[in-house]
Amino acid sequence: MLTHTVEEGSLPFRFRELWDEIAPVGRDADSGGYLRYALTAPELRLRAWFREQADARGMPVAQDGNGNLFAWWGDPDAGGAVLTGSHFDSVPHGGAYDGPLGIVSAWLAVDELRAAGVTPARPLVVAAFVEEEGARFGVPCLGSRLLTGQISPDRAGALRDAAGVSFAEALGHPPAGADPALLGRFAAFVELHVEQGRALVDRDAPVAVASAIWPHGRWRFDVTGEGNHAGTTRMADRRDPMLTYAFTVLAANKEARLRDAHATVGRVTVEPNATNAIPSRVTGWLDARAAEPEALTGLVEAVRAKATERARRDGTEVTLTEESATPLVSFDGGLADRLAGLLAAPVLPTGAGHDAGVLAAHVPTAMLFVRNPTGVSHSPAESATDADCAAGVTALATVLAELTRAVRRDAERAG
Repeated sequence: MLTHTVEEGSLPFRFRELWDEIAPVGRDADSGGYLRYALTAPELRLRAWFREQADARGMPVAQDGNGNLFAWWGDPDAGGAVLTGSHFDSVPHGGAYDGPLGIVSAWLAVDELRAAGVTPARPLVVAAFVEEEGARFGVPCLGSRLLTGQISPDRAGALRDAAGVSFAEALGHPPAGADPALLGRFAAFVELHVEQGRALVDRDAPVAVASAIWPHGRWRFDVTGEGNHAGTTRMADRRDPMLTYAFTVLAANKEARLRDAHATVGRVTVEPNATNAIPSRVTGWLDARAAEPEALTGLVEAVRAKATERARRDGTEVTLTEESATPLVSFDGGLADRLAGLLAAPVLPTGAGHDAGVLAAHVPTAMLFVRNPTGVSHSPAESATDADCAAGVTALATVLAELTRAVRRDAERAG
């Protein structure tokens, strides 16, 4: 609901007005979090809303064959386009701002530029990337990985959700895969995102510029043993994979702390998943992140070694499979410094992955963060004030105007 303390017509007011259009979509009444999995009904509703916003601004929408949407202000064939946007999908019971803030802010930034009489020298493009979180099909940043060729269309199309539906089936066709011609049209990408931490609270600043994304990845642990009766099997006779799994979780926590890294096991499946049965299989997923690649490699290998040793003692077997890995991403240093100077904003690294991290290997890329007073993300407690979100819109509009002018100057020099 709009508050009476915000002046009608102001940017915070207009932010809240647009934000309220999508706020109810996919919200779980019990947890207050969001269930906006890629290509399910709530996310499809938001994709339709994206098209409605584009139509209202006279910006034609194109789909790249991988599920990513691009709304164009300007001639797509002109080249040198500046891309912005984010994603709609959420983690299970996630927060409202992670992803959608970047898209809502992009539409408002377009409005701000038009209200100021700015006509970009090169196209501006608002994007909605598909399956950024990986919550449905298991691979994060799937849409941007497909676009850039970091995952094959065959592998991506065969990924299945918990119900057995493949990505290709959900998409309605096999994914198209890499599109060098489309990538070649972009001169820069700027993604605005809610901060997933409290650094801006400590710095008393509403907006920051990103410097880097920690290397990170996801690994699946499959632990197999012998299913048996919980009441009749002697403790000494058990080959219980749950013991190996539990030890692995504790080992990951310890090894991460020793390396000043991050390790999380937030997902697990158990077979047969019965209260009175010793499991026959336990599968867990490790999310690991570190500031440096060597620390990440050391963390994963240490966890693998400890899990293997524990499995030997428990009479179980364990295998570790890499499902996704993202190297250290250092955003274009000149671009980040330039934007930080333009906005008088601090520069921060992040441990969270983003589509910007994938595109950074192909297009000069930057990120803007908007202050999150709770510091909590991937949770209903994630938040941002309307005033800070408006500050983010103003910063994004300033950056987009600067980048389109810079593209024009570069083109003039080349000519």
